[in-house]
Amino acid sequence: MLQDGKLYIGTSRKPDDTINKAEYLDLKFGNRHGLVTGATGTGKTVTLQILAEGFSNAGVPVFCADVKGDLSGIGAVGEPKDFLQKRATEIGLDPYDFQEFPVIFWDLYGEKGHRVRTTMTEMGPLLLSRLMNATDAQEGVLNIAFKLADEGGLALLDLKDMQALLNYMGENATALSNKYGFISKASVGSIQRELLILEQQGAEQFFGEPALKISDIMRTTRDGRGAISVLAADKLMMNPRLYGTFLLWMMSELFEQLPEIGDPEKPKLVFFFDEAHLLFNDAPKVLVERVEQVVRLIRSKGVGVYFVTQNPLDVPETVLAQLGNRVQHALRAYTPREQKAVKTAADTFRPNPDFDCATVITNLGTGEALVSTLAAKGAPSMVERTLIRPPSSRLGPITEAERAALMKISPVAGLYDEDFDRESAYEILAARAAKSTEQAEAARKAEEEPAQADASTGGSRWTLPGFGNDEPDAATRTKPKPRSGYQRESIAEAAMKTVARTVASSLGRALVRGILGSLRR
Repeated sequence: MLQDGKLYIGTSRKPDDTINKAEYLDLKFGNRHGLVTGATGTGKTVTLQILAEGFSNAGVPVFCADVKGDLSGIGAVGEPKDFLQKRATEIGLDPYDFQEFPVIFWDLYGEKGHRVRTTMTEMGPLLLSRLMNATDAQEGVLNIAFKLADEGGLALLDLKDMQALLNYMGENATALSNKYGFISKASVGSIQRELLILEQQGAEQFFGEPALKISDIMRTTRDGRGAISVLAADKLMMNPRLYGTFLLWMMSELFEQLPEIGDPEKPKLVFFFDEAHLLFNDAPKVLVERVEQVVRLIRSKGVGVYFVTQNPLDVPETVLAQLGNRVQHALRAYTPREQKAVKTAADTFRPNPDFDCATVITNLGTGEALVSTLAAKGAPSMVERTLIRPPSSRLGPITEAERAALMKISPVAGLYDEDFDRESAYEILAARAAKSTEQAEAARKAEEEPAQADASTGGSRWTLPGFGNDEPDAATRTKPKPRSGYQRESIAEAAMKTVARTVASSLGRALVRGILGSLRR
């Protein structure tokens, strides 16, 4: 339900459980980012679903990750169920209409959606270091690798391109260190092992071409609705570092490619980051600073980023301060950390004199949340205890047949499903290595040709003991032939010349000593 440029979230209740008022998210503040938190089973996924539906109906494209597989139902018409009808009646949602939404399924592995790829070059050394959990020394080597690729015109597209470049760097570490700084062969080897681990985890399917175009996740339909891109992340969650790095890469790409537009009437794109704690777990400081920078500055590009996680403590304070729209589902408070999380969540809301936030957070029911959005002049509204509206699309996953049918009519069908491997660093370095081998072989043959020619004409040759034939044949003993104008000396002649050279050298040294001695006197 959309009213005057506002997205309907639910209806708040008074302390006596009577209906209070409808709660909205103002679209013009949709790019001010948001946070959806709550314990498992409290309704975070449904909240994500109804927000995505609202943005889509408002003509705003949406990108979200389907971690558990049940968000795919957004592409099918909702089904009337008793508890959904009850909630609609309870909050006064009349009429409660069902509809399907324009959805595009994506999958890094190409199993449950269209393939998603990017290149090594677009990923860059910082995010690649994060993906490999690289040390400072290894990160330095990666920076040199990208610098070397830029200067050498080597396109880094996939894992084998990076492996080939690292092999080249290891073989020429001494020469390259003089120009680019110290390159440790141990660090090169460590990076190669990490790349092998990534390959075994399926990351080779993520790196390559055709790379994802940001414009393809910012589509709208002919009837003006925004397309909802759903990333299949159930298998991807087995490699959480790849998941977090991919989503951070996408935000970085949006930041770099989209123009500055200030504060539009509605966002150009809304980005939901489910299981957000995976991005920040053990993240180095430089990466957290990068996330903070992107979140702070991408707002002026018209992009809203919404983090979805279980605990507000999962998000660093510097990032948390940038999130203006809040939906807080129930939290448990059994451990000291959980109690701290409850206090943190309560302190982030604008207080409501009718109730104590810290107490209410632990008593919220499923599908109920504390909601505070940005209101007039961008100030946060007073927090309200809200019953979240039921979704219009299907609650739960769609079937594999339904998914296949939606992929077949997708606007990006056929664009990303086939691999394309053009000439890049791997092919260029392999060609150079082959050429060097050919040149070395040609030089070796050129050196051997005179010797082979002499052997064919019966010419004599010197050999070392144990290598080749030490005894000349009979023809050679009876008829020695000159070699390139050089006549072999007899033993007596050689001895006479040696004696002459010795005498001459002794006489020369004596004369020099005599001359120098006379000068000293």
